[in-house]
Amino acid sequence: MGNIAITEQNDHWSQDLEKRIRASLRDIRYGTVTLVIQDGKVIQIDKNEKIRLK
Repeated sequence: MGNIAITEQNDHWSQDLEKRIRASLRDIRYGTVTLVIQDGKVIQIDKNEKIRLK
């Protein structure tokens, strides 16, 4: 997803951040979704998808 600067509002997740996290989780079968946090704020979402070959 690249570098995404997203912050929380009033100590709550913003709707945009929640939508992006849900989309990352929904679109992945195998792999990881990592939230990068700096100064208590989400500054980046990393999505690392694995492709399983049978």
